[in-house]
Amino acid sequence: MPQCLRGEIIYHSAVLSKLILFLTVLLLTISALAQQAAEPNSSQPQVKVNLLNVCTPSAEEQKEIAAALARVPKQPLFSPDFEISHGVSTLTDAPNFLQPGQHAQMSDETSVARYVRIRREFAVQALFASVQYSFSNDGQNMVETLVLHVREPKDLIQLSMEDSASAIGSPESMVAANTPASRVRLERFGKSSIALARCSGSENGPPPDQSAYEPLFRSASEVLANYRSLLSVRRTVPAELAQIPGGKETAKPKSAKPGAKPADEKK
Repeated sequence: MPQCLRGEIIYHSAVLSKLILFLTVLLLTISALAQQAAEPNSSQPQVKVNLLNVCTPSAEEQKEIAAALARVPKQPLFSPDFEISHGVSTLTDAPNFLQPGQHAQMSDETSVARYVRIRREFAVQALFASVQYSFSNDGQNMVETLVLHVREPKDLIQLSMEDSASAIGSPESMVAANTPASRVRLERFGKSSIALARCSGSENGPPPDQSAYEPLFRSASEVLANYRSLLSVRRTVPAELAQIPGGKETAKPKSAKPGAKPADEKK
């Protein structure tokens, strides 16, 4: 073979080798960049979202709710210490007890809620350390919430129950009506929460069948009714609301008869 032809073949082989090497490096680089883009940035915090099945909790979740409700003391011994407070809170978001499809009156405007809170401590070493009742009225919706805090959280942190109404005329009527519970929630230690709520139908379908959960709703309603009595809610809530400016309308004095003298002028 002529020397010049041999040299040309060697030259082309070297060029081809460099081209293959270049393409290999390019493909590896592209693959690495694509993998890096697909992986989440470790510097960005990962957000984990847990969706609660509040309409139809599982059988295991039902057992946990029933067990927590059963451990609420029916005739507790309270310590002498207690707390009663009232105030005004500005609401910019919808209350968390409202679920899509509920017939509650909502407004896009900022509303002002007047509230009363009652807190008592349990005197004995039981599962729960304290209980807190709260009543809120924003002029359209009235909400009652009962929360029991666990003394030494291991699996359970707290148990809460709520009820709400928008058609009752006055707070006095609300607290005296023994409104049934519409929501039960368990806050658990190191686990996602468990909740059960009354769910109504939507535009796309009828309401879910919740007949299997009636014993749980009934048990929660009994706990609420019992603690309304234990915490003297029917007497305390109207009295505390009356101390808030605008919390209760004052009765207008009756007009005096023509020619009648004022009371301080009568002899």
